[in-house]
Amino acid sequence: MICLDTNYLIMALVAGSREAERLIDWAESGKRLYVPAIVWYEFLCGPVDAQHVSTMRAVLHEILPFDDAQAEEAARLFNATGRRRTLRVDAMVAAAATSRESPLASRNSADFEVFTPFGLQLT
Repeated sequence: MICLDTNYLIMALVAGSREAERLIDWAESGKRLYVPAIVWYEFLCGPVDAQHVSTMRAVLHEILPFDDAQAEEAARLFNATGRRRTLRVDAMVAAAATSRESPLASRNSADFEVFTPFGLQLT
């Protein structure tokens, strides 16, 4: 399983991009791809059209709801990394990946490196 960040979904829509190529490779090799609900929300805020939404929905195996276990994990990550306001949403995305022990694919990996000492794997 691989957890995808919002910017990864957006760039995967660009034909020939590194993200598009990796998404195709992962899908063809049978990797299960998912996004946390907050990523899906950010993606839908666009700008995207119905075709973009349909394309991404077709490659995703799951949109993971934000539940109490993820809330607790996000809070753990947020608190462990110094409680910076700019990390609140990123902690929620990271929590989806760490709760499933799966890597996170983000175009902005540097934004998430702060969480790697606390269990986040990046791909």
